Amino acid sequence: MYPVPTSLSPSRVESFLSCPMAFRFSSIEKIPEPPSVHTTRGSLVHRALEILFMSESALRTGDAAFAALDAAIHEYRSDLEFTDLGLTPAQADVFFGEARELMRGYLAMEDPQTIREIGLEIRLEAAVGDLTLRGIIDRLELDDAGDLIVTDYKTGRAPGARYEQSAFNGVHFYSFLCQAVFGRRPAKIRLMYLKTGEIIEATTSEQSVRAITTRTTAVWKAVEKACQTGDFRPKVGPFCGNCSFKTWCPAFGGDPTKAATEAPLTLATVAPA
Repeated sequence: MYPVPTSLSPSRVESFLSCPMAFRFSSIEKIPEPPSVHTTRGSLVHRALEILFMSESALRTGDAAFAALDAAIHEYRSDLEFTDLGLTPAQADVFFGEARELMRGYLAMEDPQTIREIGLEIRLEAAVGDLTLRGIIDRLELDDAGDLIVTDYKTGRAPGARYEQSAFNGVHFYSFLCQAVFGRRPAKIRLMYLKTGEIIEATTSEQSVRAITTRTTAVWKAVEKACQTGDFRPKVGPFCGNCSFKTWCPAFGGDPTKAATEAPLTLATVAPA
């Protein structure tokens, strides 16, 4: 009934597991979603850190970090991801102020002059059978022993202990990609929560890499079955209130068949968060 996707990324895997119906709307039917303040702010700060790490290590001072943020802000002021938020000047000031707080949070967590980065925003992909796994690594670096470290920036709050392990699913995915593409498994993966100043680390193993291929293959088979049967069931949860597709979700009395024709007009008029 629906075309089966030939590739999966960490975000797509988590999207399907979180709500198959939302996955259908976004990844199968390709219905556009409006940008959100949270995601756009995260993209902005990621871009600023990318600009910072494009400089020689000795030049990565605090002033340079904020200059990198200013450069990123200049880029984003004309970017649709920002302009489509429809922020007032006062709201934009708050938005950029929050980005500055995240940069301050980053600088309190590590000294960028000490980082031996070997890649920024690296796009990787590898085949697992007929499926292509792909993802983007925020930063790949070497530690003092010359081992690979995958670092992922997070601009939201750190998860509670109950959800900490699930937070690593994406970066374990990147660990698999590193081994597949570079022939080397990272020794460690790091999640840096810039908002709260927390760093969560985990070591990798052959078992953790195998678990990613097993988990992803199982998800893909579930996606394949849903595409063949058309059975993408909604999963009601705490994030439904912020879902761009709630209007057409059957769990809330909506008609999913109308999304493809109604979405472009409706989503273009959604008010900013």
